[in-house]
Amino acid sequence: MKFTSSLLTLFLFLCGSVASAQDGYIRAYEGTFALTNARIETITNGTIENGSLVIRDGVIEEVGATVAIPGDAEVIDCSGMTIYPGMIDGGTRLGLQEIGSLPETVDHGEIGDIRPHMQALTAVNPNSVSIPITRVSGVTTVLTSPSGGIMPGTAALINLHGYTPDQMDAGFKGVVLNFPSSARFGRFDRRTDEDIEKQFNEALERLNETWEQAVLFERIDANGGSDLYQPEMAALVPVIRREAPLLIEAHAAKDIEKALEWIEEKSIDAVLTGVREGWRVADKIAAAGVRVITGPVLTTPSRDYDRYDAAYRNAGWMHDAGVTVAIRSGEVENVRNLPFNAGFAAAYGMGREAALEAVTIVPARIFGVDERLGSIEVGKDATLFVADGDPFETKTQVVDLFIGGYRIPIESRHISLYDEFLNRNPGLER
Repeated sequence: MKFTSSLLTLFLFLCGSVASAQDGYIRAYEGTFALTNARIETITNGTIENGSLVIRDGVIEEVGATVAIPGDAEVIDCSGMTIYPGMIDGGTRLGLQEIGSLPETVDHGEIGDIRPHMQALTAVNPNSVSIPITRVSGVTTVLTSPSGGIMPGTAALINLHGYTPDQMDAGFKGVVLNFPSSARFGRFDRRTDEDIEKQFNEALERLNETWEQAVLFERIDANGGSDLYQPEMAALVPVIRREAPLLIEAHAAKDIEKALEWIEEKSIDAVLTGVREGWRVADKIAAAGVRVITGPVLTTPSRDYDRYDAAYRNAGWMHDAGVTVAIRSGEVENVRNLPFNAGFAAAYGMGREAALEAVTIVPARIFGVDERLGSIEVGKDATLFVADGDPFETKTQVVDLFIGGYRIPIESRHISLYDEFLNRNPGLER
């Protein structure tokens, strides 16, 4: 009965979503566009005051202060507005969960501890209600990641426009590793120190055994043993060959240190993710040359005796120590809050320029897609947004949006509800 009720709830929800989408729906469209009279924050080449930008065939054809406007372009006057590259969230579960209380709509976790071959991209729901809500906030690209277990699967970088997961693929995939933790889960964790150490050692031993099997598989594969069917081992081959980075989730300072030792021992290309206490060992992270995707910033300190603003300052402290830092929201439904995570990091020591880079060009470089995303440059994908102010400020509104050259309607579930109840008619007239 409970299962049937859940399915009925899901069916009614999806029907409502489809109905709202069909009611006055405005479709995204591509073409040649000229965005004129705008302030343009290129990220990599400074700021252009009163500039113009031309989009053709999905890419930025021209950008500058003196740009000839093509005769076939749709001209969009951006007077008083600023153009930014689309923001990139380095860690979410967007598209993998719709309603947390309905297991039928949750698809970011599978059975088992070691499953690096499970692809997040195949499970992405392109029709997720949260996607339009996210992109109209200027967040155009996100890393969506599986969860649970030691190796929960392979995360995928997706653009927030497309009818299928393959159309949304932004060109990066990375195996996720939840590094064994020696920290307590919280104040209600009643395990003894001995139990914590024992469980950590058991998890680390299992991780090392899996790694040894993967190394052996890679050697066999390199010598013509490609007929072996071990998908979980095959998924780790690019990591072992340093063709792709391993995304290692670690938070406590002690765990970060042990993860750094493990990375050096295995001689792999790795990116540390989460890193809530990175500020405690920032010098060691910098010395190791390991890149970091940290967040959420909008959270409480990890220890009761820490400063109230430790989480806000974490990214800035690591950046000051010489660590390459990108910022993530770590959210499912509220990925739209990425700019505010970056805004807090900016206000608490990181600075606006570094914080803006941490949600644009830095994650693009970490994911190896900086030739197409992360800044406004000729030849790059036309993935950008136009806003009436600073994207880190809550009052700022995104007024125009492009993903891969498509002009995306500024519509979402939130906007529809706002418009409906702003001008509501309760039906009480006689």
